[in-house]
Amino acid sequence: MSVIYLLLALSILVALVFFIAFIVSVRRGQYDDSYTPSVRMLFEDELVKHPSEKKPKEKSNQISESQIL
Repeated sequence: MSVIYLLLALSILVALVFFIAFIVSVRRGQYDDSYTPSVRMLFEDELVKHPSEKKPKEKSNQISESQIL
């Protein structure tokens, strides 16, 4: 039974060490993306359709009143 307590304490200690290493690396900017912003302008010409945009009106074959006058 004492081995279980030892392994549990050891696993919690290892987890804390990895968590602290993760926090330190995030604060030092290890995971900051410095590449994507520099190439983003190369891909800005792509057409992006948003669902909120309305489709343009289709031309109809009917003649409007202003075209008759």
